[in-house]
Amino acid sequence: MARKIQLSRLLDKWVILIFLIMIIFGWFNVYGASYGFHQTNFWGFEYRSGKQLIWIACAFVIGGIILLLDSKYYEQLAYIFYVAVLFLLAITIFVAPNIKGSHSWLVFGPVSFQPAELAKLATALALAKYISHPGFSLSKREDAMWVFSIILVPFILIVLQSETGSALVFLAFFLMLYREGLPGIFLLIVACLILLFLIVLPLSEVPIYSNVGSLGFLLALSIIYVIEIGAIIAYERDWKLVRYFALASLVLFGIGLLLQNWYNIVFDKISLVLVIASSLYLLFLFLFKRKRSYLWIGLFAIGATIVSFSGDYFFDHVLEQHQRTRIAVVLGMENDPRGVGYNVNQSKIAIGSGGFWGKGFLQGTQTKLKYVPEQDTDFIFCTVGEEYGFVGSAVVLVLYVLLLFRLIKIAESYRDTFTRVYTYSIVSIMFFHVVINVGMVLGLTPVIGIPLPFFSYGGSSLWSFTVMLFIILRLDVSQKLRFR
Repeated sequence: MARKIQLSRLLDKWVILIFLIMIIFGWFNVYGASYGFHQTNFWGFEYRSGKQLIWIACAFVIGGIILLLDSKYYEQLAYIFYVAVLFLLAITIFVAPNIKGSHSWLVFGPVSFQPAELAKLATALALAKYISHPGFSLSKREDAMWVFSIILVPFILIVLQSETGSALVFLAFFLMLYREGLPGIFLLIVACLILLFLIVLPLSEVPIYSNVGSLGFLLALSIIYVIEIGAIIAYERDWKLVRYFALASLVLFGIGLLLQNWYNIVFDKISLVLVIASSLYLLFLFLFKRKRSYLWIGLFAIGATIVSFSGDYFFDHVLEQHQRTRIAVVLGMENDPRGVGYNVNQSKIAIGSGGFWGKGFLQGTQTKLKYVPEQDTDFIFCTVGEEYGFVGSAVVLVLYVLLLFRLIKIAESYRDTFTRVYTYSIVSIMFFHVVINVGMVLGLTPVIGIPLPFFSYGGSSLWSFTVMLFIILRLDVSQKLRFR
């Protein structure tokens, strides 16, 4: 009894309060999104709102069990749990039925479960366990390889299930690694590669002039060349080399302008020559001057060029047809208002119709007439926008911001590396889910099918986020007890 009283006193009340508000508000939105005119009560278990109540009740029980367990088990069993989840992910590839093009759900009679949700938790625990080892440093090659492998293995297994949306969530772990010492230049490089992909993809077939060349490749290669010069200035202050590079580009493009009428010069090919030649010259300088910055700048330019020219192949041969269509619609490559773009268009109509204050509970026409597919799961936020308007949507986003900042405060309150790394991992996952989910509902990001934490209908998502959150609360209590 004394232990229970102590636990209740030391629990972070703000996190618990925000969690309860989200759970309750989320349930009302599930009811509003799934409500039918034939529905006579709130509690019928034959309806999705009734089933969600079961998931919520189970989530409270699971949360209570987690708080009662000793926090040392989460660290001691981290690797065992991680390996078990990897085994479950591998089995899922072969035994899961085909549901909407993916093999990611295990079905047990009326209950279905997605192991990918467990994989996020298992990966967070495994990373926290490994990074908390004495002497760990991301600057050590062995440590970096192990950390990246812990993230990459479940990512690949989930991709093999054709569940790309859930797999992309694992990119969020790099936000945590940045807090743990990953150089900021790494995140900048990843952002540059994504930018190049987004530039090349919609513009690769757009000619520079008179059906000649590729505007997408010209822009991408020009950006790479400018980044090369900028990196040389930032890391080496080698102004002589910068002048050589600038002069080379002016000479080549000047010759191209003079000769284009006679020889049909293709400017994207000139850019390719510039980037390759400059990269090889930087590698040559590294061999003679032994300055690593030249090596890394040259390798970046070569890698970025490969990404630029392989973007079309990845898009056409790696992504599934529905994924290609979703990305194409977002980037403006296709106009598909009655196909994949239908969800997003109807969602934006629903949110826009809510206005400032919203139409009120169960008063939304878009949701009641079922115009928005998946409106109680992936597109649950459009129900918030239609029924509660801008004010309700803002309140939901503020709740997420408050929760994330409160969790960051917990992470930074102690010197315990395991608690800090695990908490930042969960913060990164939640942040990714919220940004991508709200973004796809508003048509700002591709529709990749990930739920909104604590709001979307379904037990797998609700339970996994509840477990993630309550483990943080239990670790927080243990740290408070240690320093009392």
